[in-house]
Amino acid sequence: MRLRNLLLLSILACTPGAPAAQGDDESNPEVQRTMQDAFLGRWDLTLRTPDGDRPSWFELRRSGRAALVGEFVGIVGSARPIARVDVSGSGMRFAIPPQWEEGSADLIVEGRREGEGLAGTVTFPDGSRREWNGVRAPSLHRSAEPQWGEPVTLFNGRDLAGWRVIGGENHWSAVDGVLTNASAGGNLVTERAFGDFRLRLEFRYPPRGNSGVYLRGRHEVQVEDSLTPPLHPIVNLGAIYGFIAPSVDARRAAGEWQTFDITLVGRLVTVVLNGRPVIVEREIPGPTGGALDSKEGEPGPIMLQGDHGPIEYRNIVLTPG
Repeated sequence: MRLRNLLLLSILACTPGAPAAQGDDESNPEVQRTMQDAFLGRWDLTLRTPDGDRPSWFELRRSGRAALVGEFVGIVGSARPIARVDVSGSGMRFAIPPQWEEGSADLIVEGRREGEGLAGTVTFPDGSRREWNGVRAPSLHRSAEPQWGEPVTLFNGRDLAGWRVIGGENHWSAVDGVLTNASAGGNLVTERAFGDFRLRLEFRYPPRGNSGVYLRGRHEVQVEDSLTPPLHPIVNLGAIYGFIAPSVDARRAAGEWQTFDITLVGRLVTVVLNGRPVIVEREIPGPTGGALDSKEGEPGPIMLQGDHGPIEYRNIVLTPG
């Protein structure tokens, strides 16, 4: 009987999914790597808040033999580096300094595997705690070039037909053919949603003006009277906010009309500012701060940011793919 039991234990130890053999603890590098594998990659998060669902995002990747590092995007703000991720058992945890959140403590993200996705909590710097669910971000790879359709004029020059205001009071109006936001208030969102597209528009901001053009409502192309010298290229005019810096400075002075030509195919974005390519077929990793949602696999609207102050847009034309 004793020999039989020994043989049975030996068989179970070699069976996939069997309990780990003695010594296969979390200090074992191979065991640790296996646990880390469950969390690697990009994750689109949905946070449950008292004001409704809010988007978030993170990416985790290996660094060297044993470390996990990454980037995190909260409800607002830019992508922040994650210097260390701790994985134990079926869970992971990381902490990062506060950015635009209220409070002075670290922002703490904890998560666990739940089916094919993740679930967990975020503890904000002010001590508030919110639950979240995460799904793997889609690759959005396109196997063929888009077949471009007929151009669509999104602003008719007369009124706000085809648009709606969200997130604040409406300070938008049509003034002499110009889509004008008089002061800080709500953001302007198209009623139509789009997948791949080419977008051309003109914009003008006052000194220290700040706005943004959100592609599919999720990826902000920064519109800002950037400081001289620039505070940081990754958050200045023409950047994919917090992710991709423009390669050249093609801005004009505040008060002058400027032009964007933006192409978005899957995750690949090209931005031409005032006739000069500043971003060429770069991959957008995930949603930027202030996104409408984290449903990256779905079409989304064009959103014009109006919550920072006065801004003007005109000649807004989109060619769908």
